[in-house]
Amino acid sequence: MHIPDGYLSPQTCAVMYAAAAPFWYVAGSRVKKELTARAVPVLSLLAAFTFTIMMFNIPLPGGTSAHAVGSVLTAVVLGPWAAIIATSVALVIQALLFGDGGITAIGANCFNMAVAMPLAGYLVYRLVSTGAPISSRRQVWGSALGGYVGINLAALLTALELGVQPLLFVAADGTPLYSPFSIAQTLPAMMLGHLTLAGIAEAAVTGLAVAFLQRTNLPLLQLRSKEVTSWAS
Repeated sequence: MHIPDGYLSPQTCAVMYAAAAPFWYVAGSRVKKELTARAVPVLSLLAAFTFTIMMFNIPLPGGTSAHAVGSVLTAVVLGPWAAIIATSVALVIQALLFGDGGITAIGANCFNMAVAMPLAGYLVYRLVSTGAPISSRRQVWGSALGGYVGINLAALLTALELGVQPLLFVAADGTPLYSPFSIAQTLPAMMLGHLTLAGIAEAAVTGLAVAFLQRTNLPLLQLRSKEVTSWAS
């Protein structure tokens, strides 16, 4: 799902950086204000988990690849604003040090996986789990469904960003200047794999992690409800 350099126009890259910037600013302000010393190591561990899980790419038909992200899990544990910071840091490190995703496309990749995904996934999680005890099965199912919805929204945004390039940016002879694939190609290439394989993997990772924490470290799940509930407001 990481967009490489050369597939988005400079104009698109600038728009996506501008779209992500307000969320980075608000998330940074919220984390600086709300994050306690107790939660800092947890945020670091979740950022490392997100970084690691995104390195396992599964090739899909059509030349794309799929992978779990983990940003909704971070949102469930520490809130969506913390998830924006943790996932963005992981994506920037991947782009700068490992070439996984383009440097010019950091804004787009962060908007898709570090902004839209955790915010949408957390909203779904809250809709499903609100009112349920932190140790209930509804918390697990809500987090799993949030992960599924979040990663598919990120995949949809990626498909649209790539698919509009040949509509907007072509040479005088009609040759696409950047991504050559139309929306009719990018949508099925991205969505089929994510609605099935990657979406199920993301739901399983998120739901099973929450279930594991319920059994082994319930205070960690209570950390958000006690200390950072205001991040979601």
